[in-house]
Amino acid sequence: MIRAVFLTVAAPAASWLAAYQARELLLGRGLAVLGVWALANLIGSGYQLPRTDRREAPHHFHFMNCCWGFINAILAAVGILRTHPGAPPAGFSALDAAFDQQHIVQIFQLNAALDLGYLLLGWWLVARAARPALQPITPVRLLGYGRSIWMQGSFLLVFDAIMAWVLGGSFW
Repeated sequence: MIRAVFLTVAAPAASWLAAYQARELLLGRGLAVLGVWALANLIGSGYQLPRTDRREAPHHFHFMNCCWGFINAILAAVGILRTHPGAPPAGFSALDAAFDQQHIVQIFQLNAALDLGYLLLGWWLVARAARPALQPITPVRLLGYGRSIWMQGSFLLVFDAIMAWVLGGSFW
């Protein structure tokens, strides 16, 4: 009788712990995808940057991609280092895991909304580049930056939406 009561109490604890560990592993793998994207930007655009003319849009595109790659690499590395795919931190409970789950999903949803802002910013920069008489910055710089922000914002929108959906079960 005592054994049966212990098993029914221990089963839910094992259930949330297994779900927590699976989520942390999934989060780490998702952040690894972000890290690969960052490295691809750093390697690809880092290679192309010195091979392009500073007076042309591709140079500014590759420069901005290197900047995004650096930031994304830092975010991916810090995120991966903060995951706990093995055992949760000491004193971590099922309630903490549920709150943590909800918080992570909300962060990815907020990031997806910000990514829409990046797409709009990229559109604005490209549109502004089409009217060179209206800005003190060279149009090719605006065009290169705008295209890079479009590309980065598009990837990050898809990435954040998928991560929110996978980790939370639904996007909104």
